[in-house]
Amino acid sequence: MAAPHVGRDEPARPRPLLTLRPSRGWTALNLGEIWAFRDLLFSLAGRDLKLRYKQTALGVVWVVLQPLLAAGVFSFVFGTVAGLPSGGVPYFPFAFAGLLGWNFFSNALTKVGGCLVSNSQLISKVFFPRLILPLSSVGSGLVDFAVTAAMMGVLLGIYHIAPGVGLLLFPVWMLILTAIALGVGLGTAALAVSYRDVQYILPVALNILLYATPVAYPLEKVLEKVPERLRGVYLFLNPLAAPLAAMKASLLGTPMPTAGSLVVSAATAFIVLAAGVFAFKRMERSFADVI
Repeated sequence: MAAPHVGRDEPARPRPLLTLRPSRGWTALNLGEIWAFRDLLFSLAGRDLKLRYKQTALGVVWVVLQPLLAAGVFSFVFGTVAGLPSGGVPYFPFAFAGLLGWNFFSNALTKVGGCLVSNSQLISKVFFPRLILPLSSVGSGLVDFAVTAAMMGVLLGIYHIAPGVGLLLFPVWMLILTAIALGVGLGTAALAVSYRDVQYILPVALNILLYATPVAYPLEKVLEKVPERLRGVYLFLNPLAAPLAAMKASLLGTPMPTAGSLVVSAATAFIVLAAGVFAFKRMERSFADVI
């Protein structure tokens, strides 16, 4: 069959052209480019969820089972043995509410911190905005959080606890936790490309941070032990403390942290996120060569 005739007067259609040039130093964050690759972002997040529970007998049940077991242990250790207060609510939902935010932060940070190394073949062969990988890791973590939050709702019904108007601020505390996890994770991921030791240091650091953060015990007990002049320093060095306590207050009606402590945590979260994005974009040029 003869090829279709193209007239001489018909202009040739221009082919789409994408020119890749190496960046120098700091490159600005291109949100439009990330939006153009949004389908890839959703695909990677879905792939992460499928691979995580592949060939497991319980599947997504592990998302709920782990915090339930941990809340039971914390209730016995801190509530029964240590006799710490829980703001007038049963200790089990108090501990579970703290783990609700902590597990999201811990899982998101771990996944973001290892997203570049675990996708090394993809990075070295295919062009796409590298920020897609950490953002997809956070996206899959939000799905796990939604499942655990549903279990939190069941516990509130079992213990006859009715959240107040503070529940409307719950997305704000989640936003602060997400900013901290993403900021630290971006810096960790960029460093892990050249220094694989980061992957071994991060789980140890998270285990230490778990007991240094009021997850299963009230924030007030920590601040009582810290001199008043150093409380701002503590909240700056551990910006997780105030939003986690605020999450428990929004869900259970326990005492809400002071506005000053929440402002310090929010400001620190913004600084951490900005620093993480800067470090990631600064080192992005060498990812494909080094990884």
